[in-house]
Order: sequence, then C-alpha cells, then structure tokens
Amino acid sequence: MRFQNKTAIVTGSSGGIGAAIVKRLAAEGARVVMADRSQENAAAIMAQAKAAGAPEVWLSPCDVAREADVAATVQGAMDRFGRLDLVVNNAAIESFKKIEDLTTDDWMKVLGVNLLGAFYFTKQAFGTMQPGGAIVNIASIHAVQTDGLLAPYAAAKAAMLSLTRTAAIEGKPKGIRSNAILPGAIDTRMLWDNPNVKSGVEKIEESEVGQPEDIAAAVAFLGSDDAKFITGTTLNVDGGRLVKL
Repeated sequence: MRFQNKTAIVTGSSGGIGAAIVKRLAAEGARVVMADRSQENAAAIMAQAKAAGAPEVWLSPCDVAREADVAATVQGAMDRFGRLDLVVNNAAIESFKKIEDLTTDDWMKVLGVNLLGAFYFTKQAFGTMQPGGAIVNIASIHAVQTDGLLAPYAAAKAAMLSLTRTAAIEGKPKGIRSNAILPGAIDTRMLWDNPNVKSGVEKIEESEVGQPEDIAAAVAFLGSDDAKFITGTTLNVDGGRLVKL
C-alpha cells in the first residue's frame, strides 16, 4: 500500500489511461481527486476506485486550461484531505490539421490543455506539497518522434518534457520530484479514433499496443517512494517502438 494516507490528483481521469491511473492508485490506498471537465463515466470510475480500495474519491470538475479551475481543485483537495502528495498531469487533446491549415486558436486550445494545464498544476503543487511529493507528467512518444498533422500536440508534449526537467531542478530544494512518462500506442479510444491510425499513416503492430494499466503501473512507481531518488527523468512505456531504427 504505497499510497496509504496519501492524496493524489489525476487529471483527464475519465479517459482510458486516466481511469486506469485512478484505479491503480486507489488499489494502493490513495485518496484520489478526479480532475476532469468531462463527467463521462465519472460515477462508474469513482465506484470502481472505491471498490479497488480508495478510502475516498472526490470528483472536481476542472478545465485544466483555466488556472482558476486548477487552483480550486488543489484547494478543494487540501480542504477535504489536508495534504497533496502526487499530481498526475494526464489530460490531453489532439488536433489533426496540416500546418498551413492551423489557426492560432487551434494551437492555443491544444497548448492550453496539454502544456499549460501541467504548468498550472505544477505551480500549485510547488506551493502546497510537503517534501516527498511527486509530479508525474504523461507526455507521449510524439514528443520525440511524430507524424504529420500533429504539430500542436507533438510540440506541447515536447515542451512538457522541458517543463518536467525544469520542475525537477526547482523542485529539488522543496523535496518535490518531477518525472515524465512517454506512452506509446495504448489501447484507448484516443488511439483508435486517430485519423493517422485509421488511414495507415501511423502503422501500429499488435505487439506494440499496450494497455492503460501499463501506464498506471509506471505512474504508481514514479509517484511512490520506490522512486525517491528519481527526478527529471523520462520513462518510455511504449513496447519498444522508439528503439527501432
């Protein structure tokens, strides 16, 4: 029970990866805050988290691209549970357009969720967490190797890695660790709805498709004291996709 008596916030908690993270942390004893602007499947996920072992689960409606929402979620967690030990920045959206068709609004929408959301929660964590706290950012292999039509998404995920490294440096004197996970192809609706996957532009072998629980296991490790000497690192959880020439 690595998270007994600890509190974790998980953003994008109604999606496949987010829900798996919520349930894994719950199974390890965490009190979980589900932060999501979507309420889809929220009741079912909350029930599953409680059944898995979470002492308490709180749903905080939160648009991570709005700093006020993020601040309210963190304050709500502190009011209810009195502490914050782990933040998992998982919320993400995609945009599929050619560069010449992208607008400023397209860019800002993706950057707001995928990058600024992580920044807002990191900022709040730095002002709230006690030594021993951890931040885990869910980036993507697209941060280092990508396809066409994904410029804002890939750029945001690459920037998230830089944010992770800076947060590791600035968080060290505070006793707060910051690490990132690069998921590969994970069996979620986001993967199979991807136009590049549907068209075959992005080719995925069956052996390279992981499960949301694979990402959740990595989060549980990096967020726990088992990884107390790990900060500023990037962990590929991709079935080996990035090692191929």
